[in-house]
Amino acid sequence: MSDRLDISFVSLATESEPVAAALAADALQFGPKARELDSKSAGALAKAAAAADYKGKFKSTIEILAPAKIAIDRLILAGVGKTETLTPQQLIDLGGVIVAQIQARKCSAASVIVDLEAAGELKGDEAAALIAQGAMLRHYNFKKYLTKKNSDESASAEKDGLKKLVFHVAHPDKAKAAFVPLKAVVNGVNVARDLVNEPANILGPVELAEKTKALEKLGVEVEILDVKDMEKLGMGSLLCVGQGSARPSRLAVMVWSGAKGNKKQKPVCFVGKGVVFDTGGISIKPAAGMEDMKGDMGGSAAVIGVMHALAERKANVNAVGLIGCVENMPSGKAVRPGDIVTSMSGQTIEVINTDAEGRLVLADVLWYAQEKFKPKLVIDLATLTGAIMIALGKEYAGMFVNDDKLSDELLSASKATGEKVWRMPLDKAFDKMMDSKNADMKNTGGRWGGAASAAAFLQRFIQKDVPWAHIDLAGTAMDGARTDTNQSWGAGWGVRLLDRFVAEHHEK
Repeated sequence: MSDRLDISFVSLATESEPVAAALAADALQFGPKARELDSKSAGALAKAAAAADYKGKFKSTIEILAPAKIAIDRLILAGVGKTETLTPQQLIDLGGVIVAQIQARKCSAASVIVDLEAAGELKGDEAAALIAQGAMLRHYNFKKYLTKKNSDESASAEKDGLKKLVFHVAHPDKAKAAFVPLKAVVNGVNVARDLVNEPANILGPVELAEKTKALEKLGVEVEILDVKDMEKLGMGSLLCVGQGSARPSRLAVMVWSGAKGNKKQKPVCFVGKGVVFDTGGISIKPAAGMEDMKGDMGGSAAVIGVMHALAERKANVNAVGLIGCVENMPSGKAVRPGDIVTSMSGQTIEVINTDAEGRLVLADVLWYAQEKFKPKLVIDLATLTGAIMIALGKEYAGMFVNDDKLSDELLSASKATGEKVWRMPLDKAFDKMMDSKNADMKNTGGRWGGAASAAAFLQRFIQKDVPWAHIDLAGTAMDGARTDTNQSWGAGWGVRLLDRFVAEHHEK
């Protein structure tokens, strides 16, 4: 779990910490507080910048040591570029850049002077809150299992880690109010990151399901179904995946009833694949890199994270999150290639490859979600296929969607948050690949178009007229591209995307 970062907002007149960051716009334009500091130091800021040919380009930084006549030992200038075109996401990224620079100085507390009057269409206080959000996102680390005894780096981090960040702004109360919902989203992201980073010996199916109980203190109703419950529901598809493991499977259901004055409003529904470890089962994976399969529950982590974010910020929406928690292990009890199982929908599935297990889990959870909650839409998230990484690398998640409006809404949220999705095809040709001679369908369509045929399999469990999106985040949920706001192996990817999707399109 990441060390806690205490973020506060104070007036521009408040004395700074010895380590501080200030902003410089394009052509080295300072805000009022930075101009005051430059004046007090007899132009030391401008002189140092000129000597280094520093002009305030976006995300560029320069450090000025012990500028004369001001009580700051280290002053970092951070470039914001052209303020009139700054976007919210750029401000979030800037916050990450600033924290990275501050952390390199090995201090426990620092100040960030945000004296922008405006940034694009945002007021200065809103800009400060977004920079603070980026700072909090970047500050995350997962050093839970490093000890002082065997890690000098860990000891140093414990001693010198950044604990407090003070933002100096024109209107502290307004900035603080703007930060409250942004902090809730970061907390959701970090919950998801922690879950993905945990090793599978600590986080089994039961433990993953139990993690949802923490949401009850935020007002989320939680129900956990055990194996007997799922057997009664006929979830033969999900249960066959976990039957080879000594650890029992679970289905966790999270319900947030936040729609003001309309508790009966149809909910938006999020479904997550929660394979806590995937050996491949009888169709066992190669040994190299198998340790990464502790992150095969990245979809369920995103669902827990977004439910946390929505509840903490008291989102005006009804939302349901469901995660199927299993472990895919080979044993004398494991499902075999050639076995035929019956899903909750009544459709039969021939298991061709036991390593195509995530779709078997999702099939039953998707059906249960629609039967029980009659949602207005369903979005599932899963680290489903290596094929999506062949297509899109680690920059984009693949999005398969049966509804153009839902697609547009997700693409809009993707553009706003920088959590990138790319629409992939749902086509009858891929659906035909899933036909089986021995059952209603088989669980893999072969090597070619593997991500698309997997989506076609899932679509067979989507009921008529239900808007649905499948997001394959195999490349982004774990060991994805490092960014200004994430340096963690477990990215918490999807939380910000879905929170923005709800905020923009489904809150009244």
